[in-house]
Amino acid sequence: MLIRTGTDIRSSEVTDRSLWLDRRRFLALGAAGALALSGVPAHAASLSTVRGKFAADEPLTPMKDVTTYTNFYELGTDKSDPAQLAPSYFTKVKPWSVAVEGECAKPATLGYEDLIKPHQLEERIYRMRCVEAWSMVIPWVGVPLGDILRRFEPSSKAKYVVFTTLQDPERLPGQRRAILDWPYVEALRMDEAMHPLTLLAVGLYGEELLPQNGAPIRLVVPWKYGFKGIKSIVGIRFTETPPRTAWMKAAAREYGFYANVNPAVDHPRWSQASERRIGEFLKRKTLPFNGYAEQVASLYSGMDLAVNY
Repeated sequence: MLIRTGTDIRSSEVTDRSLWLDRRRFLALGAAGALALSGVPAHAASLSTVRGKFAADEPLTPMKDVTTYTNFYELGTDKSDPAQLAPSYFTKVKPWSVAVEGECAKPATLGYEDLIKPHQLEERIYRMRCVEAWSMVIPWVGVPLGDILRRFEPSSKAKYVVFTTLQDPERLPGQRRAILDWPYVEALRMDEAMHPLTLLAVGLYGEELLPQNGAPIRLVVPWKYGFKGIKSIVGIRFTETPPRTAWMKAAAREYGFYANVNPAVDHPRWSQASERRIGEFLKRKTLPFNGYAEQVASLYSGMDLAVNY
C-alpha cells in the first residue's frame, strides 16, 4: 500500500470513496484473470513512499483511465492499444538496465535496483497535459531526476540529457511499423532535467508502473506536453548539443523541442487554449506551463516561446 507521511494532508488529497471503490473493483478484475480487459496484473508490487512537496490540489484521475487510456506508440497508436497488447507482448520488464554515458565523469550501466533503490521514493501528484488537448491528474511515484543524474557527475560540457527507449519489436510490436524513427528519443536541457519538478517515475497510484504506462522507468515533466515523457528508458546520455528527438524528426512543425504547455500557441491542427480533463464533460482553460509557471517560467526568461515551442 502507498504510505503517506505527515499530518497536514488536505481533504482534497484524499481519494474520493467512489474512486477508491472503483479502483478496488478494477484490481479485483485483474486478480480474477481479466488482464486483457483491465491491463492491471494481479501481482503488481506495492511501493513504499513518502509524500513529496509537490501535489496538485485537484481530484485524481481514476486509475482505470490512467492505465487504459494512454499514448505509447511502441505498443500501438490507439489509446486502448497499450493496455490491450501489453499482457501479450510486454510481459517482461525485469531484469532491466539503463546505460548512462556521454559527458560525465562516472559513466555506468546500472540495473533497475542499483539505479533506483539508493533513493527515497516520493509521491508526486501532477497535472499532466497531452498535446492532443486532454489532461489527467496522476499520483506518480519516483525519484527527482536530478538526484540520479548527479551520481554520474556530468561535466561542464553536459548541456542536454538525452533519453532512449527500449527497442525490441518482439516485446513492443508497434516498432514493427515505421511510424517513428525507432528507438524513441527525447531530451531535456540540463537545467530542465535538474529542476526539482522533473521526476524519473517508477510507479503510480502506489503500485509499480505497468507496461502500458512505460514500465519500469519513465520520465515525467509536468509543465511539458506528454510526448516529452519518454517511457521504458534504457539509455541516458549527457551531450553538448541538442539532439533531434523522435517527434521532431517525424513532424518538426508540430512537435518542437521544448514542448512547454502554451495555450497561446496552437497546434497546426487544433487549438491548445482549452483541454478536456479525462472524466469530465466540459472543457477547461489551459494554463501556461500546465499551471507550473511559478516554478519553471524563469527557465525560459527572454525566450520567444512561440518560436521555441
